[in-house]
Amino acid sequence: MSRYFIEVGYEGTTFCGFQIQDGQETVQSVVTSALQMVLKEACSLTGSSRTDSGVHARQNFFHFDTDISITPKHLYSINSILPPTVVVHAVYAVGADSHARFDALARTYTYTVTTKKDPFLMDKAWHFPFPVPLETLQAMALELPHHQDFESFSKKNAGNKTNICAIELSSWQAVSPNSFTYTVRANRFLRGMVRGLVGTMLRIARQSESKEAAVAAFRAVIVAKDPSLCDFSTPAKGLVLETVAYPVDVLNSPI
Repeated sequence: MSRYFIEVGYEGTTFCGFQIQDGQETVQSVVTSALQMVLKEACSLTGSSRTDSGVHARQNFFHFDTDISITPKHLYSINSILPPTVVVHAVYAVGADSHARFDALARTYTYTVTTKKDPFLMDKAWHFPFPVPLETLQAMALELPHHQDFESFSKKNAGNKTNICAIELSSWQAVSPNSFTYTVRANRFLRGMVRGLVGTMLRIARQSESKEAAVAAFRAVIVAKDPSLCDFSTPAKGLVLETVAYPVDVLNSPI
């Protein structure tokens, strides 16, 4: 029995999230279906990172086991079956103990906000029709790597074993005169965490009289460890899982 990693990307608007749910079309359900049609055997996929309904991914991973030797022809056939909103970028032969979720070192997400209505960003950004104080948002973003406990940014009843996350990168930048992107990289994320961070930073930035006051207010939310202080109303459509990083010896050359 050999183990393989599947690297996928998807436009999440029409899916009911990433993980299989009874009676719902998810990314995992359509990839499983396509894989089983091509291999003509039952397959069980384990995902690296779950994303909610409406969230997109440029890169995410599954692993599965099979006795069949996977070839580029299999990859072509799987993509021909998948809907246009999902693609398998590559398949990797990995070690028998490799695990798509537990071997991941870090995940990087982006969230895009646009202050001007744009039909081309309708499903890819949050239309936030207010001034975006970029310097204030960046000052708050730079506060995050100094903390480890992010209970305030986890939805209640999420079932987390721990709220500890190691944030390596947290930054806002302008991508056009009307569009702004938040980028965050960490070893793990809590359920709803990125959307909670974005919504809370935007709310505090609008309410604060100065950059210093905003940072102090944001820090107070973090240390309170109280999810009721977090703004989880941020829509899913602006969120993209950009990359999942693994040790160099896990992923060899793609098939």
